[in-house]
Amino acid sequence: MRPVDLRSYKQELRQACRARRTGLDPADKAQRDSRIAENVRRLYQYAPSETLLVYMSTAIEVDTRRIISNAWADGKRVAVPRCITATRQMQFHYITSFDEVSPGVFSVLEPAETAPAVTDFSGCLMLVPAMLFDWNGYRLGYGKGYYDRFMARFTGASAGLCYSDELQKRMYHGHFDRAVDVIVTDRWIRTCRKKRSEPAPAADPERQVNGCSRSIPTGR
Repeated sequence: MRPVDLRSYKQELRQACRARRTGLDPADKAQRDSRIAENVRRLYQYAPSETLLVYMSTAIEVDTRRIISNAWADGKRVAVPRCITATRQMQFHYITSFDEVSPGVFSVLEPAETAPAVTDFSGCLMLVPAMLFDWNGYRLGYGKGYYDRFMARFTGASAGLCYSDELQKRMYHGHFDRAVDVIVTDRWIRTCRKKRSEPAPAADPERQVNGCSRSIPTGR
């Protein structure tokens, strides 16, 4: 199979996805977001979860405010991420109100560093953002790698959120990319069949992976 420049491949996809998201009719987006929030509640992983790990959405992402409000109403704890740029890692902190977040890294709403941090991830369900997903649960993120790094050590259930027209059969991915367990859209819920991951090499950024050249890890 002919090698593919994974970095250029993903960048082109991101540009197309961003243009499509930006062009969504606000009323249509709101309806889709509402249906996704309802479908999150229908996940079999949702009911037993004690804590919801969920991102604070930006204007072009699947809105999470209703999902968060639902979680609080359902008696769950909610934790949102804070990006640590020095280590390119992500730490989740508990919040009990939308007043407890403010613009942080990449202008995304984040909790204060002093907010209680999640130290025990048992009983957690994580909701993951993306521009699009493929059928196996691999995602097209935003190119910074925060979610892939966190998911590499997270052992709980993960659900990706996207719109129904942002799911494709196959997408090239590298060793550092991590797949979600299930994908939630405005039209359906898809359980993903994940292959066993092999340990990722520490170097050799041009190694051939899944028919393409592995580049830097991607993700929000």
